[in-house]
Amino acid sequence: MANPPLLRGKIDAVLTAERCFIRERLNDRSVADVSVAETRVEPGITTQLHRLTVREWYLISSGEGLMEVGDEAPFAVSAGDVVVIPANAPQRITNTGRDSLVFDCVCLPRFTVECYESLE
Repeated sequence: MANPPLLRGKIDAVLTAERCFIRERLNDRSVADVSVAETRVEPGITTQLHRLTVREWYLISSGEGLMEVGDEAPFAVSAGDVVVIPANAPQRITNTGRDSLVFDCVCLPRFTVECYESLE
């Protein structure tokens, strides 16, 4: 029996210039259609205002925050919420709780460094 295909994500989270910790769960050239990264924002921190050239979804798994997307009024998010972020929409999130805000970022197509533009 042949070994099943296996892609390994990164084990450790990395503190980024975006002011959050990111751990790539799936981001591989062989899977160009999608990427998934676990993101952690510490209490009181607001991530860098930025935009991506790809579509993105935040799947909030724990914590509370205030999300800003495009020209929409800021809105509260918490565990179980899914935030839809269109390509090229300015975005950032603030952790408004006492615990870490944790969510998965799902990008279509997959995230690459070239997709990211800081707006600060």
